[in-house]
Amino acid sequence: MAVEIRQVRKKDFNKILQYAGLGMGVKNYSNKPGEIKLISKYFWYMELSRATQIIGAYDGDEPVGVLMADMNGEEKAYKSFRAKIFLKLCELLMAVMFKGGASTYGEANEEMYLKFRQEYIPDGEIGFLAAEPSRNGQGIGTLLLNELAKREKGKLVYLYTDSGCTYQFYDKRGFTRESEKDIILNLPNRKVPLRCFLYRKRL
Repeated sequence: MAVEIRQVRKKDFNKILQYAGLGMGVKNYSNKPGEIKLISKYFWYMELSRATQIIGAYDGDEPVGVLMADMNGEEKAYKSFRAKIFLKLCELLMAVMFKGGASTYGEANEEMYLKFRQEYIPDGEIGFLAAEPSRNGQGIGTLLLNELAKREKGKLVYLYTDSGCTYQFYDKRGFTRESEKDIILNLPNRKVPLRCFLYRKRL
């Protein structure tokens, strides 16, 4: 059966979360299953709360890929008071778990963004893109990007990624690597070196 673009169903969130953490690079922060599950869920709902475009790829009844983007001037696609409370609680918990070490990542992204804005005014950000791991190489990520380009033709988008993710995907899909920065995440009991990237593309 051919993969189709559909609206992501709420009942599929848990299925997507099983592989969403890989797309978010959660392994950079922890190798403990419980922590990975919590962080994956936090990042998932954070991007959901920001997104104006939530695009799903389905093979029959199975969700095999998702793209979320926050486009300027568009209404948020997902609103949930319970999700807001969950995000606040997670932020407090992770501040204790990681003792602020993860803030280095956000600071690097902010530095790259400020540099980017000196030359460009973006129309939106791609906040999340992931495909079910067994479908890697089957064109699902490209299908989702093409759908966003169809909906937002001519608009300038950017995204953040890092060396812990498959950032090479964007190099092969016409994105320009606008900026990069090396950091070290000082997490409890370990230090994680990463290279952060900011990519841009005119859809």
